[in-house]
This record gives sequence, C-alpha cells and structure tokens, in this order.
Amino acid sequence: MSGLLTINYDKKPCYNIVFDTSFDGLSDSVAELGFNGRKIAVITDSNVKPLYGDEVVSILKSVSDKVFIYEIPAGENNKNLSEINKIYSFLIKNHFDRHDLLVALGGGVVGDMTGFTAATYLRGISFIQIPTTLLAQTDSSIGGKTGVDFDGYKNMIGAFHMPSLVYTNISTLNTLSDRQFASGFAEVMKHGLIKDQNFYTWLIENMYEISDKDQDVTLEMIRRSCEIKKAVVEKDPTEKGGRALLNFGHTIGHAIEKAKNFELLHGECVALGCVAAAFMSWKKELISMEEYYEIRDMFVPFNLPISIEDIDPEEVIRLTKSDKKSDSNKIRFILLKGIGKAFITTDITDEDMKKALDEIIYIENND
Repeated sequence: MSGLLTINYDKKPCYNIVFDTSFDGLSDSVAELGFNGRKIAVITDSNVKPLYGDEVVSILKSVSDKVFIYEIPAGENNKNLSEINKIYSFLIKNHFDRHDLLVALGGGVVGDMTGFTAATYLRGISFIQIPTTLLAQTDSSIGGKTGVDFDGYKNMIGAFHMPSLVYTNISTLNTLSDRQFASGFAEVMKHGLIKDQNFYTWLIENMYEISDKDQDVTLEMIRRSCEIKKAVVEKDPTEKGGRALLNFGHTIGHAIEKAKNFELLHGECVALGCVAAAFMSWKKELISMEEYYEIRDMFVPFNLPISIEDIDPEEVIRLTKSDKKSDSNKIRFILLKGIGKAFITTDITDEDMKKALDEIIYIENND
C-alpha cells in the first residue's frame, strides 16, 4: 500500500484516502470499517464494469458473501433522477437496510450518483468511493459533494454526504483514454492555481512524465492534489465560505458544458473556465499580463482547450445566472491575485464575462 491521507472534521478523523497501485488492500480497508457480513452493492457503469467489476466483487466477497453489482449506462447524460430511481428500486428489491454499504466504482458521474443515492436512501446509508479516473481520484471523490443534473443544469440536486473511505488505485489510469486523463488534469492544475504556486511549477516541470503516466510522478501528483483539496474542505465541509475556491473555472465552465450539450468533457470546460477567470483577473489588474498568458498557455501541453468554437456568449452568460453557486442573485466568481492566491468575489459584471468569453471563443475569419 502506497500510503493514505485522513480527512478530519472538527479535529476528528472522518475518513481515509488510501493510495495504492492495485486493489489488493481493498478488502482489509473495507473490513476495518465494520462491514463484515453486511450487504454490499457495487455501483458502476457500462464502461468500468467490464474492466474492474468482477475483480472488485471478488475481493469484496472476502468481506461479505452478499455482494451485488449494479450497472448504470455510462455518460453525463445519464446522471439524472430517473437513473437514481432505478438504483433505489434495485436496493429495495434486494432488501438493503441502513447498516449496509454502497461502493462507487468509476469516475465522477458514478461517484456523484452513488453518493447521492447513499445520502437519500433510507435517509442515509454508508458508501465508499473507488475512483477510476484522474478527475475522480484528485477531485470529485473527495469532500462529500454528491448530486445529479436536472434539466441539463449541472449538479442542481444534491447533498453533502461523506464517504466512509476513498480507495484510490492509480493503476486504473492505465485504461483511461488520453482525453479523459487530460480532462482530469484540469482539476489538478486548478488546485495549483488556487492554492499552491510550488505545485503549479512542479506540474510544469514534470509535464512529460505526467503525460507518460509515470507511476511515481502520477502518484505524487495525485497525492499532492488531494492534500490541497483536503486542506480546503476540512475548513469548510459544506461550502459556506472558503471551499468555494475549488470552483475556480467552474461557473463559466459549467455554463459552457450545458451550452455545448455535454459534448465536451467536464475538465475541458473547466480549462476554458480557468482561462476566462484568469483573463478577468488580468483585466482587473490582479495578475500581470505575463501571468495570464502563462496560465492560459500551460493548458496546451496537457491537451486541454483554451478556445472554443460555435457557442453563443450571451447564452453562456444567461446560463451562469442559473448556476447553483449564485448567492442572493449575485454570481460568486473565483479570481486570482497571483498563482496560488485565489479569492471569492461577487463583483463581476456581464460585460466582464462578455470580454472573457470573447477571449476564448474562436471566430473564423471568412474574409
């Protein structure tokens, strides 16, 4: 086992984040939680089940002989209440009670849906996260945010419900597509931009090793990214204040995601949102022009977009008004006072957003 972090709330241990290069330690980690002999439902999707479903079920059968597996169709478009209802029906049919366990095996969509199911089924049962994508391993599996999309609006219905364990097997990244890996890296880069200039610099210095998925470098990257998120969520577990810093790039990013009907991956939209937020930071003279262009250009070597075509800036601005992070009809934006120095502001106008969107929207010159 390659080590762990412990998330603490109110100065008390809440749950562990285990880092490993296999699933070998999973049964012991689950047994330590006291679920021996309890029913266990592994919730996964149609992409992940063929890769790891049988292995994880087999391992968990050393903890309990009552292990079930439920498959949801892969994709953000299935992250909705209709699919949640089907999971409820599965749990009811198999007589799951409040002392049993759900296991989220997959990426961010599976983790969010399983967590939301756990938060609401029988008013709350336990669940653990087994994230299999870079985005989930470094961001969405940590901190207890759960939810589903509603009418295309990202994570509009949800709850805070902490997992009992996050078990990160980094070898699962070997089956991840380059595009999915790059999407997850957007959240890693975000963590450096908001909280740790040294980490941001380290990412740049190790870009080739990261792109090659070097195991030692990847493990260090994931661990440091988790440490940053851990420090933020421990201070504000239910996002009443400072945890909002983690939304850097997400307000415009989520709006672009919906405007493009989820054709782009989440991390690709976050990258675009980060560029837009950095641009606004520059125009408000909070960072220098050189810092802005460095931030923008450093997404490129990691195969993340810094511009987008075929999108209406007015629609994006309209969609930001329905973002769940709004506060008293004011949009909370995260800007930078420097690399590693993010802050929250509601002092962003539609014109500020329009200028930022003009910067990232590519318009072909037909002259």
